[in-house]
Amino acid sequence: MVIGMLGFQTTVSRPITLSGIGVHSGADVSITFNPAEADTGVVFNRMHENGEVSEYRAVSSQVGNTDLCTVLGFSPAHSVATIEHVMAAVYALGLDNVVIEVHGAEMPIMDGSSMPFIEAIEQVGLVSLGVKRRYIRITKPVRIEHGGSWSEFRPYDGTRFEVEIDFDCPLIGRQKWEGDMTAATFKSELSRARTFGFMRDVERLWASGHALGSSLENSVVISDDNTVINVEGLRYAKDEFVRHKALDAVGDLALAGAPFIGCYRSYRGGHKMNANALKALLSDPTAYEVVETSAPRQRVAPRDFIRVNAPEFAPWSA
Repeated sequence: MVIGMLGFQTTVSRPITLSGIGVHSGADVSITFNPAEADTGVVFNRMHENGEVSEYRAVSSQVGNTDLCTVLGFSPAHSVATIEHVMAAVYALGLDNVVIEVHGAEMPIMDGSSMPFIEAIEQVGLVSLGVKRRYIRITKPVRIEHGGSWSEFRPYDGTRFEVEIDFDCPLIGRQKWEGDMTAATFKSELSRARTFGFMRDVERLWASGHALGSSLENSVVISDDNTVINVEGLRYAKDEFVRHKALDAVGDLALAGAPFIGCYRSYRGGHKMNANALKALLSDPTAYEVVETSAPRQRVAPRDFIRVNAPEFAPWSA
């Protein structure tokens, strides 16, 4: 398999299909990863029963609702929901170009983590397209705040995430995960972390038409007495919770449309904070530059950067 960090764009070597249920809809859904040409980016095609196709590029400008998951599109009848676990796998493995055909309204939740998508992509492998990858390099701090939560981008010679959560729950409390992002780091430290929720919220979510496909097979559930209901317990000692939040952040920030070179930090964040921080960054042309580099993105020196014409690339445009 071609390692996606080496500076050239990649795609999957051949199509591969996964099937499961949607965590919110509870409906059966299947997706197929299809090879794509250089500079295609990540594209989601929702296939409707009447033959219509709703196409969305996986970029910030296409993000709609972010209340419970990340959604592409602004109409429930045509949108594609719960893309963050797929996007995290795509981003971490360095998969630049792929058309994801979706038969359903959302991604299959699988086991609630990114690992099934990692395994599917690695099963077919990546191929180099011989075209240099472009990156978004952070050149100055950009920060947003809301209530007691905040998120920020900062310059950094690599790609780093520092995610901290603080829950009023003795089982979770205050947890932090931080690290330089590589395929190996993501696979070993984040990819198996599952989505989680509280038993006390289940009836409310069901009543609003959400979490209809949630179960102990795809979610970590916390009981009213602050214990994990799942028989197998947690996959990452006591901090699977913050690791999943970091996984979500990787997937949400993949909607920059290109890998970023910099550090992303958040405190008590989530899908909405991640999306708004990314929009704040991309709305300030002085905060970033679009570059090509021949160096691996986890170890980037200034001399390796080649600045390119940002308007020509514009991964964040509609």
